[in-house]
Amino acid sequence: MEKIADIIESIANEKNLELESVKEKVILALTNTAKRIYGQQYDFFVDRKKLNLYQKITVVADNDPRLEESKESFIALSKAKAEAPDVEIGDELTYECSLENLGRTAVNILHKELEYHIQKLLEQTIFEKYKNKIGKIVFGNVVRIDNDENTFIEIDELRAFLPRKNRIKGEKFKIGDVVKAVIKRVYTDKGIKMELSRTSPKFLECLLEAEVPEIKDGYVHIVECARIPGERAKIILKSNGINIDPVGATVGVKGVRINAVSKELHNENIDCIEFSNEPEILIARTLAPAIVNSVKIEDKKAIVSLNSEQKSKAIGKSGINIRLASMLSGYEIELCELKNHSLSNEEALKNLQDLFKI
Repeated sequence: MEKIADIIESIANEKNLELESVKEKVILALTNTAKRIYGQQYDFFVDRKKLNLYQKITVVADNDPRLEESKESFIALSKAKAEAPDVEIGDELTYECSLENLGRTAVNILHKELEYHIQKLLEQTIFEKYKNKIGKIVFGNVVRIDNDENTFIEIDELRAFLPRKNRIKGEKFKIGDVVKAVIKRVYTDKGIKMELSRTSPKFLECLLEAEVPEIKDGYVHIVECARIPGERAKIILKSNGINIDPVGATVGVKGVRINAVSKELHNENIDCIEFSNEPEILIARTLAPAIVNSVKIEDKKAIVSLNSEQKSKAIGKSGINIRLASMLSGYEIELCELKNHSLSNEEALKNLQDLFKI
């Protein structure tokens, strides 16, 4: 048993597992081995401190019918008193069992039990580790690309996979490339599976957090993020300090910060938008570069009035701009074009003042 104590410590260190968790599995392996050797009907337990194995037998009356039904788990009072004079009905007698005297069979069974339970513990530990990292960035080397263009990436203890659908359009990887991605999900299916994504809005958020110290330190908060992967993205930013410009901090001097993130996303265009508590103002900002005249909210629909020359800008190429604005704001956006009407400078300024409450 002293050797088993050494084995527990050795396994815990080698597999980077908690000592108590390994001990639990060793105790389970010991009791399972004893049951397989002596019989499933026996009641065994292990002393947690010394790791000695014991059989437990309950003292019952001499005429108790359970003596006939399960002789291995019960002992008659008269017989028990011969071993322990002070024993009473309901007490439990324990007998130490030695697996060492059972030869190679017991050793082989114990070895298989330990191997099985430690492997299960290792898998569970790895599963919990990466399950807690869902939504976080990981990176690793590409080790395989299958016929469906799914990319397999070696990440520490796991081989994760990046499906083609989770890859930015136009991206291609080759074996040996180092790839960054966000963990999308972790699940079990004949082992632990980890799906990665480079198209998730969370991936953009994580890249910004890594690139912009103000976001990482909590001075700037990403309120919402929407992407058409590889094409365009919009993010709503909020400052948690009065002296911090959230858009300026995120963009960086001459756009150095936002450009670094854009490069990682296959040159995806990223629009930074300052947050507003007023949904009308926020929707107007999300439709940039279009300049709108007014925004009216009706339930979950936003009716946006704008001049005819601004409509194409609001919609954007292939409808990307208005789709992203709708995704960000949570409103269905309806554009109302003002035809044959031009505002005077004074009217235009007043509308802007009303909209942005200047």
